[in-house]
Amino acid sequence: MDQPTEAELPPADHGNWHIRPHSTWAFQHVREIVPVADIANDAARAAPFPTGLAGLDLAELQQLTRTDALVVMHKGRVVHEFYDGGMTAHTPHILMSATKSVVGLVAGTLHGAGLLDVDSPLSDTVPELARTAFEGATVRHLLDMRTGVVMDPQALEAYRAATGWDPLPPGAPPPDLRRFFETTTATHEPHGGPFRYTSANTDLLGLVMERVAGQPFATIASERLWAPMGAEDPAYITVDARGAARCTGGLCATARDLARVGWMVLQQGHAADGRVVVPAGWIDDTWHGGDAEAWRQGEFAAGFAGMAMRYRSGWYVVDDAPGMLFAMGIHGQHLFVDPRSELVIAKLSSQNQPIDAIATARTLRAVGAIRRALA
Repeated sequence: MDQPTEAELPPADHGNWHIRPHSTWAFQHVREIVPVADIANDAARAAPFPTGLAGLDLAELQQLTRTDALVVMHKGRVVHEFYDGGMTAHTPHILMSATKSVVGLVAGTLHGAGLLDVDSPLSDTVPELARTAFEGATVRHLLDMRTGVVMDPQALEAYRAATGWDPLPPGAPPPDLRRFFETTTATHEPHGGPFRYTSANTDLLGLVMERVAGQPFATIASERLWAPMGAEDPAYITVDARGAARCTGGLCATARDLARVGWMVLQQGHAADGRVVVPAGWIDDTWHGGDAEAWRQGEFAAGFAGMAMRYRSGWYVVDDAPGMLFAMGIHGQHLFVDPRSELVIAKLSSQNQPIDAIATARTLRAVGAIRRALA
């Protein structure tokens, strides 16, 4: 008997939206499934990048890694652009954990404005965190995934419920992220140790930023990053039952605007019109800060064996020549920034598995191949 096509399947819903084949549609229509907050752009500042296609043959990569959108920029020009699965140049797609890298840049704008002290204890800003697993941790620990917080199954279940990404049992009151952080039963080891990937860290960072700025995260992101950067389209981010943003993975944006983020980083925090969006000192610290030993002792080092790396302010830093920053999210979301080659690659996907080592390796090899082809 023939298998149903994706068009013949029941529609994506709250229970299946991040499972393929529903995810191909759902990753482009997240606002129709879970609550979101809009991140406005400024159409007057948007300036489309010039296009000069370079004849790159990326069909195999696109097919084998279930690519929904791929934008390659070289020396300020779009040299390759591809869309599939209903995507267009103006369709927002969820970034999953590549969101963390964008949130790290928003943090940099607040730090540059003197509002966010990255070395201060979290409880100085959010006193409710005293006597929780996050007591004693700093903003820098959140940014670099170096809190010692350990999520046991009970804490993980409570955290997932608080994000609003999954359906709750009938009649259950909706939990939220603020309540989770104030009452978490997670334990912790000393903060500042090895890299430990804890998604809750970046959600908490979002709440800290809201507290210091006195605004919702979506407003902060719009006014301090998205609009001044010259985004071509608005973005949006998923929110919990009380409106707190899912800063660890809920940002939805177009591939072109994700590439703009990368180009701004490559330009030391400057937008295409020359204005400073993210302080150059923050970009420089992202490139050169971080602790290589914390990475080597951390839980991701084995998965990137043979690569000299660090993690800083939500970005993966590759020290091997020619050097590169990248953002990464489950199901195949990537942003690569290579300043020596003046290369930016934004890739949005709906891969079957949340973590697919083969697809990730294939994508990393493709970055090298693209770099060589454009040299």
